[in-house]
Amino acid sequence: MKNKEILMVVDVISNEKEIDRGVLFEAIEAALAMATKKQFKEDVDVRVSIDQETGDFDSFRRWEAVESDPEVEGGIERPDAQLLLEDAKEKNPDIELGGFIEEQIESAGFGRIGAQAAKQVIVQKVREAERKKVYELYKDKVGELVTGVIKRIERGNIFMDLEGTADAIIPREEMIPREPVRVGDRIRGYLKEVEEAIRGPQLTVSRSSSELLIALFNLEVPEVGDGLIEILGAARDPGSRAKIAVRSRDQRLDPVGACVGMRGSRVQAVSNELAGERVDIILWDESDAQFVINAMSPADVVSIMVDEDTHSMDVSVRDDSLSQAIGRGGQNVRLASELTGWTLNVMGETQAEEQSASEAEVYVKQLMEDLDVDEDVGMILYQEGFTSIEDISLVEAADLAVIEEFDEDIAEELHQRAKDAWLIKAIASEEVLEEHEPAQDLLEMEGMDKELAYKLASKEIVCMEDLAELATDELTDLVAMDDERASALIMKAREPWFAE
Repeated sequence: MKNKEILMVVDVISNEKEIDRGVLFEAIEAALAMATKKQFKEDVDVRVSIDQETGDFDSFRRWEAVESDPEVEGGIERPDAQLLLEDAKEKNPDIELGGFIEEQIESAGFGRIGAQAAKQVIVQKVREAERKKVYELYKDKVGELVTGVIKRIERGNIFMDLEGTADAIIPREEMIPREPVRVGDRIRGYLKEVEEAIRGPQLTVSRSSSELLIALFNLEVPEVGDGLIEILGAARDPGSRAKIAVRSRDQRLDPVGACVGMRGSRVQAVSNELAGERVDIILWDESDAQFVINAMSPADVVSIMVDEDTHSMDVSVRDDSLSQAIGRGGQNVRLASELTGWTLNVMGETQAEEQSASEAEVYVKQLMEDLDVDEDVGMILYQEGFTSIEDISLVEAADLAVIEEFDEDIAEELHQRAKDAWLIKAIASEEVLEEHEPAQDLLEMEGMDKELAYKLASKEIVCMEDLAELATDELTDLVAMDDERASALIMKAREPWFAE
C-alpha cells in the first residue's frame, strides 16, 4: 500500500461512513503492524506509525519492560517481545514498568495474504466505529419517540429500521396485543433502553408502555409541550383502554378540553396511533378522594371511605352502574387504581349501605358499653366521627359541646367518662402484662416477637412447652394469625421433643 493509497482509502471510507479519520488511521496502522509481524518467525511486537498528512509510515519492533516472573523459565513469558526492567534501563534509564524499548525496522509490503488480512482489520475497525457511533447517537434519546420501518417479524418480535441510522427491536411483550402489523409498515414507539452488546448496540422500543401514551400527548397537544398542561400519570391496558391524569398551570385553560381537541381530534390521533385504544382524560386533583372520583369516570361515585392505614378506599356507586364502574374484567377499577396509586374496593350503593350499617352497629355498641350510654347517644357520637373512647378522650369537652344534641353538662360528662374508661383499660392492660410475663425461652424462640409472646402469656401460654402442646386450630383461636405461621411456631416449639 503506497502513501497516496493510504490517504485515499482513509478519505473515501471517512466520507462514506462518516467515521473519524483518526479511527481509520488506527485501523490501517494495526493492519500494517500485522503484515510486518509476519516477516518474523518469532512472536514479536510491532508498532506502525502513519503520518496523517503525507501518508508516510514507519515500523518499530518493541519490547515491553516487565518484572521477573519466578514461575516462568528465564523470568520472561514472551522473550521476543519483553525485557526485564533492569535490562531495559540499560538502554533507556528513564523507562518505567510497562514502558517500551523500540527499534525501527523495515516496513513490510503487502502481498495477497497481507492485503486480505489488512482488509479484515480495517473492516472490523469500521464496524466497531459504526456501532460506537450508533450508541453515542441514541444513548441520550432514551425516553423519546422513535419512528422506523418494519424489516421483519420473528416469533412476535418486531425488527425495525430507524430511518437508516440503526436497527431496533420491539419485543413481543412490548407490542400492543393483537395489533395488525406487516413488513414495510411505518411504526412509532418509545425508546425504552439502549444497551451495549458484543454485536453492537441493542435498541429496545416499546409500544405498550404508559410512557408512550404520555409522549404521544406531548406531541399532539402543543400546550403539553409548552408546559401549560402537565401530565401527572398514565395507566394502560394496551390496545384496549387507557387513563391519563392532567392538570393546567394556567387557570384559564381547560386541560381536559385541550387534550381532547376540537371534535376530539387530538385524542383521536393518539388513539389511532395505539391501534384504536380508548383514552380517558382525567382531571388531576390535589385531594386524593376527589382524584379517585375523577379516575372512576365514566361511573358516578355516590360515596367514598378512605383508609389511610391500608392506603385503600371503599368506593360506592349506584347499583345500576356497578358493572360500568368495575369495567370488563375489572378493567376500569384496575386502571383507576394504577393511575391514582390507591387500592380501590368498588361496591354497589346497597352493599355499601349494608356494610356501613354493620360497621356503625359495631362501633355504636362498643361506645355504649364503654361509656354506659344509650343507643341514641352512641349513634350521635359515631355520626360525628367518634369511633372509640380514645377519640373522645383526646378532644376537649368544648369540642363535644358544639354537637347540636349535646349541652355543656352532657359534653363534660361524656368526656370524663371516656377519660376514665380509657385509663381503666390502660391500667388493666399493664396488669395483664405484669401478671403474665412470658418465659425467656418463649421470648427468644425463632419466629416469635415480643408482642405475640405477651399476647400468648395473657392466654396462659407462658413457655415453649405450653406452645408445643397446642394444635394449630387452638393457637389460631387464641391469637389471630394464619394457619401457616401457627403451624411453624408450634413445630419450632416442639423441636426440643425430637432432640431428646
